[in-house]
Amino acid sequence: MGLVNVSSPEVFVLLGFSAQPSLEHFLFIVVSGFYVVSILVNGIIILVSCMDVHLHTPIYFFLANLSFPDISFTTSIVPQLLVNLWGPQKTISYGGCVVQFYISHWLGATECILLAVMSYDRYAAICRPLHYTVIMHPQLCLSLALASRLGGLTTGMVGSTLTMLLPLCGNNCIDHFFCEMPLIMQLACVDTSLNEIEMYVASFIFVVLPLGLILVSYSYIAGAVMKIGSAEGRRKAFNTCSSHLAIVALFYGSIIFMYLQPAKSNSHEQGKFIALFYTVVTPMLNPLIYMLRNKDVKKALRRIVLENCCGFAGSWGHI
Repeated sequence: MGLVNVSSPEVFVLLGFSAQPSLEHFLFIVVSGFYVVSILVNGIIILVSCMDVHLHTPIYFFLANLSFPDISFTTSIVPQLLVNLWGPQKTISYGGCVVQFYISHWLGATECILLAVMSYDRYAAICRPLHYTVIMHPQLCLSLALASRLGGLTTGMVGSTLTMLLPLCGNNCIDHFFCEMPLIMQLACVDTSLNEIEMYVASFIFVVLPLGLILVSYSYIAGAVMKIGSAEGRRKAFNTCSSHLAIVALFYGSIIFMYLQPAKSNSHEQGKFIALFYTVVTPMLNPLIYMLRNKDVKKALRRIVLENCCGFAGSWGHI
């Protein structure tokens, strides 16, 4: 592919899964299915959290705020991935690549903060039940949600802008299926020490620290649950946290597997499938876990469906 100049290629070549062409059409079908379900279930979570007054609580407010980054993150990657899986062209425009790593960096950091905020909410619900409504008041919830987005946006803007300024000197091939910041940095023909320092600092602040806060919250929660006298009480207390714990395990588990692999070619190929799980499957599973495990969400869905069906039947009867 030709280049406009040494610093801004007209297009990037996303090698993706081209080393295994027999898999590409199969992956197209699988990824398409997961993407449609992901948009659907995240949309349902946002809808029921807004429409049903029984879900106007902090945990579902944060869950709806988690669903929005999931939809946006997967939408920034999957449509281009599907085009490249189906057709012979494996390219993405320079602008499209920039948008991908701006959005992925922003929303990834936002999700890390939101998961930590949700763990604090669970801590307040179980360890401080009598003061829960005072602690998690609506103004605080709104402030925490805004802070998570602004914090993610800030680190996304700084890291992505520093990456954009790197001269790439003729190399425009990315051995992945989407534009990721570390991979863009590998194409640079200048010293990237400043970019690497920024990336490590951002990773510590927006990945390691939130995970630490989550672990601290759940250590207090575990202590409080163990003090509950009855087995039934312990089970109910644990059930209020199990969905969030499952989401944390999925999110951080895939990140750890993706970034802590040895630098070998076969490991890099495996890393693409782990990244595929992280970008396509995890955003779908997050709301599904709450929909399948939480009675409140199931009841809210039934109420909305019944109300709309009754309303439709009533309006039909007047025709």
